[in-house]
Amino acid sequence: MFAPALQTMLRIVYPARCLLCGGLVESDFGLCGPCWRDTPFTSGLACATCGTPLPGSSEEEEFCDACLTTPPPWQRGVAAMLYRDNGRKLVLMLKHGDRHDIAGAAAVWMARKARALVRPEMIAVPVPLHLRRHLRRRFNQSALLARGLARELDLDWCPDALERPRHTPALDGKTREERFVTLDDAIRVTPKWQPLLRDRPVLLVDDVMTSGATLSMATEACVAAGASEVCVCVLARVAKDT
Repeated sequence: MFAPALQTMLRIVYPARCLLCGGLVESDFGLCGPCWRDTPFTSGLACATCGTPLPGSSEEEEFCDACLTTPPPWQRGVAAMLYRDNGRKLVLMLKHGDRHDIAGAAAVWMARKARALVRPEMIAVPVPLHLRRHLRRRFNQSALLARGLARELDLDWCPDALERPRHTPALDGKTREERFVTLDDAIRVTPKWQPLLRDRPVLLVDDVMTSGATLSMATEACVAAGASEVCVCVLARVAKDT
């Protein structure tokens, strides 16, 4: 019976703050009204495989031109927001600013989009970092998102189901083709976890989708290990021509 009183006391001493501007908000891990308004959350019609927004409205699944021309190897994909403005700020704060608290709120936003992708026995798997980059950053932001998303969707998850045995240079500034060449054979299923993925649907989790090269390589690794289906969920995706 002391729990509500303790929670109230903590709220008085440590009031909830907006993740972006630091202003007071009503609940932890949230955004204030102006920051929420200026954050490009995805809504309305979107491509069923890559999550990019599409014009118009439809009750049926629709696909962007790029996915119709060159379908990605995963089955379905969603994104919680676009990678611009406040969406970009949140990703960079999580990724490079040690703002682990953002992962909790992001998981809630991502779960709203990913709930329709959930299948029986599905397991959430984060896109991995190479050990060198992991040690330098001290954490994998995709693993933080996967942990929160698994909690929100009541899924199993495995933080190191995938690994990067080969270090690759940063992909910033590279073309789509260059990204795919750079990542060729750079991601694989960790040998001890191959039985964990066999005959199970996988929900791949990452912070940002740009060309889809990283998620494609991760998907192919899961399929090679025997995953029955692969879907993807990202916090943000770079907008593209539809």
